Parts: sequence; structure tokens; C-alpha cells
Amino acid sequence: MTSDPTTDQPDLTQARPPELPAGDSDNLTEGSGLDFGQLSEYLHFSPKDGRIWLDGQRMVLMHNSSLGSLRRELIERLGIERARGLLTRSGYSSGVRDAQLVRERWPDADPEAIFFAGTQLHSLEGVVQVETIHFEFDPHQGTYDGEFLWHHSSEDDEHIAAYGIGTEPACWMQLGYAMGYVTTLLGRLTVFREVECRAMGHATCRVIGRTVELWGDVDEDLRYLNAEDFVSHSNTGSGSLPTAAPLPMANTELPVLGERQLIGISSAFIAACHMLRRVASTRATVLFTGESGVGKELFARMLHEIGSRKDEPFIAINCAAIPETLIESELFGVDKGAFTGATTSRPGRFERAHGGTLFLDEIGTLSPSSQGKLLRVLQEGVLERVGGTSLISVDVRVVAATNVELRDAVAKGEFREDLFFRLNVFPILLPPLRERRDDIPLLLSHFLEHYNQRHERSVRGFTLKAMRALLNYRFPGNIRELQNLVERGVIAAEDESLIDLSHLFRDEETTRALLFTISSDGELSQDSEESALEQFRRFAPANAVGPSLDKLEARLVSEAVAQSDGNLSAAARLLGLTRSRLAYRMKKINESNQDV
Repeated sequence: MTSDPTTDQPDLTQARPPELPAGDSDNLTEGSGLDFGQLSEYLHFSPKDGRIWLDGQRMVLMHNSSLGSLRRELIERLGIERARGLLTRSGYSSGVRDAQLVRERWPDADPEAIFFAGTQLHSLEGVVQVETIHFEFDPHQGTYDGEFLWHHSSEDDEHIAAYGIGTEPACWMQLGYAMGYVTTLLGRLTVFREVECRAMGHATCRVIGRTVELWGDVDEDLRYLNAEDFVSHSNTGSGSLPTAAPLPMANTELPVLGERQLIGISSAFIAACHMLRRVASTRATVLFTGESGVGKELFARMLHEIGSRKDEPFIAINCAAIPETLIESELFGVDKGAFTGATTSRPGRFERAHGGTLFLDEIGTLSPSSQGKLLRVLQEGVLERVGGTSLISVDVRVVAATNVELRDAVAKGEFREDLFFRLNVFPILLPPLRERRDDIPLLLSHFLEHYNQRHERSVRGFTLKAMRALLNYRFPGNIRELQNLVERGVIAAEDESLIDLSHLFRDEETTRALLFTISSDGELSQDSEESALEQFRRFAPANAVGPSLDKLEARLVSEAVAQSDGNLSAAARLLGLTRSRLAYRMKKINESNQDV
């Protein structure tokens, strides 16, 4: 078993009782939210090692005035608009984390109680006291409409101290938190607006939150979620183009909605976007790396769109999709008579991309011969067509992508080292979807709206059970797989209904793995049609008359740790346990195995 040293936590079983009671979903009455006692039970101080935990998530206790100093410096150095965006995105990420905590700790709770739990957590964390004025949540329609008063806003205290009373609201992180929390639980983009604020001279802050279709135009609200102006979250179906318009395909009009938008708010995604912005205005060769399905061509197209060559051609070729015997003619062109059937001269992709950008996807599949000719073009800016004798000058910005480790290919002699260094001028690693789970709710909302429009459907959203499964799923096919799942769900679900698990997954084993969880009262959850005993028996030892509790627990723990790549915090979240409780159970299992 391995662990992730950057995210894993120390064994806290000695600092905290290992068998704390699980959250009691029976106490989550409609409209009441979680009891502070239940929530504070998962707040753990570990002063000996200098850490604080809220369930499996590390927290920090610091002076609000220090946050105020940071806020002021961001405003002074970045400007109020960029500072507001950064703080809004930070709050959104915090809301996502708390939504995951509540959903995993109380999976059987009443849906409305789960939404109210966010207000309690916000208060527990010392950010603001929330008073509910009005709240409506329709789980069948996938809509949310609420109005709240925010008392004692920590952000307002510091903003007023620094800048006094102004004309704009100042609870930026809190708005981001509310959007992240509700969007994650609902699976539909939900926007909060601060219509009154203490920083504007009001007695208290008044906030309204609604799903985007209830608002209409939300472009102004959502622009603060965009780390760069080419990132988009606008997906209301209102008929207006988002702030960052969808990318154009060659010789086609801009669609109002489309698949080709960069959408995300996770730190890994934002880092990639900042790198894209930095290199876009240069002539440097860019190499995109990452797993299949992470959106390398989409990033390459955006690089072209925001660069100085945006008015020139963007030509793409998948090197793996062209037979080896034809790849050179596709890249460099063919002169008449070069081979049988070459009755006319034909320019290759390099010539067609002259003045613009050439995107070479799956560059690692090129043959040694093609690699050598490509290197010459990159170094000298000239090429020869297949069968030709004259040199042709080309001015092309080359952007390459690969889902294999080219350094390993170089070490094996499968890829030229000099070509690798020529391509690797400015590498950008695109993260897999499992490392940017904060983006999943936004992507789900975007693809839902897109495929509703494409297939003329009116599916409302996702059930809480489906959202939980999608947020736990590892997505080996990355964004491409998520996109396909949503399209399948839109087609399979009835109009005006919600997408459930049965509409998304067809693989029985995958579905079982996602559904088989431990409920908050310590029993097997009833998310599938199997009875608890039938689910139990799937984990029974061979030839056993009945199930074995010890074997079940050992297998659940083993599979959760394996699925989380050894990260005990993530494994604990999958099992609905705290990290310390999981460590305690693993210790008992190991001791039991040693006794045997």
C-alpha cells in the first residue's frame, strides 16, 4: 500500500477517540439543518502536530485581520476586479469541500437538510451567521430559490475597516462559497447575489440564491469565477453569448452553446489556464501533455484564438489516425507524379497552416523518418513535398500533444531526443478530471444545457444519488467520458425529470462500486435494488453459509484504499469515515491478519 505524502494525513488515532458516533440522519429534520453539536463533532484540534481537521479536511485558524491585510494587498496590487475574482474562486472551492463533507457524512439525510447544513458550517467556521428568510428546493425540478440574511460578515468587517462604506457589495468569498456549496449538491449552476451589504451602508447583508434558469442573464455574476477571460461558465440557454465565447470550428459560425468551451475553477485547471495565457502571445512551440480525454485539442485551439495568429488558419492532425505510409504526404504535401495515383500536386498540413497554427496530436506515434523531417521544418522553416525537389518556406507555429511520456520513449529509442527538446520548449500538463473534481458540477451543468439544446430535451438536472456517484467516480476517460455520460443521461431520462444512476451507467460492476456505501448509521446503504443481505453476501468468503463481517470490512477498506491510490483521507471519504477512524480500522484488520 502506498500513500500520497502531499495530501495524506498523519495517524491521529492517539489524539482522537477512534470510534466517534456517525452523523445521525434522523436528526436532520426538514428546514432545521445540521445541529451544531453534530458538525462540531468533526472539528478536531491536534495541537501536538500543529494541525486542525474538519472531518478529513485540514483547516487553519488565523486572525481575521490577517485575512483583511491579504485582501487589501490583493486589491491594491491586482485591482478590485481581479482581487474579487480570486477571492470568489477561493470561496467557491471552500463551498465545494463542505458540500462533499456533508454529502458523504450524511448520505441518507433529507435533501433540504443537506442544503441548510451549509449555513451551519459557514457559521461554525467563523465566517458569517446565516439567517434564512425564504427557501424553496424542488428535487424533482432541480431548482433552488432562497433568500438569506448574513450577520456579522467577517469580510465586511475588514473591508469597511480598510475602505469604509462604498457602493458595491464586499462579501466575495461568501458568495463564492454559497455558489460552490449549492452547485455541488444540486448538479446545476446556482448563482447567489448580494443585493444589500454592510459595506454599502445597510444594517445587514441580504443574499438571494437561484439556479441560473430562474435568474436569466448571469454573465456578470459568473465572470468572477473565470480565472482568465477565455474561460466560460455561462450556460443559461438565454440566447446570449458568454463572456468568453465558444471556440469557433473551421469555417463555421459561433454556436450559442457548445462543447468547445474551457470550463473550470479548480486550482489545477486555473494553473493550466494561466500558463496558456502567458505563452499565447509568443511564437514558442507548446507541448500539451496529459491523459487521453483531458481536452488537449481544446486547449490548443484556445491557444490559437488568444494569440497573435487568431486570424490565420488553425490546422489539426491526429498523427495516430493517419497510416504510417501516408503521414508524410499529409504533413508535407505531395508533388504530381510522386507515386501511383498522385495525379495532381497537393499541399500538406504545414502549407495549409502557413501564417497560423499547426496542432500535432499524439505526436509520439510518428515514425523515425517522419520525426527527422519534422525536426528539419521546425529548425529551418522549410520543407520538401513527397516526390518534390524544391524547398518551400513555411511560417507555422507548431503545437503538439501527447498522452504518453516522451522522455520514456526517448530512453527506449522510440522518439528522437533532439525533436523532443525542440517540442518541449513550453510544456503544459493538463490535469485528469479526478484531480479537478471541483470542476465536475460546472461541467455537468454545461453539458446538461448543451445536450438538452442539441437533442431538444428538457431534462432538469441530476438526483443527489447521481451527483454523489459522479463526484466519486474516477473517470478513466476524463472529460470526454463525463461528456458522454451526460449525453446518455439526457437521452435516457424523461423530459422534466432528473437524471439518475440508471440513466448514466450501463456497466453493472461500475454501478455497484459507486452505490455500495456505508450509511450514516453504520449500515449498508440501500442505493441499489439488492437487499442489504444480498449485497453483504457478495463479500462473503468462498463456500461460506453466511457473510463474514470481518471479511466485508477488510474488503471494503482494501478496495477504498486501492481506489484512492493509497490516499487514506480520500479512502475515508469514500467509506463515510473520518481519516482517524479508517486508520483505527486498518490497524484492527492488520492485527487480526497477524493473529491468523
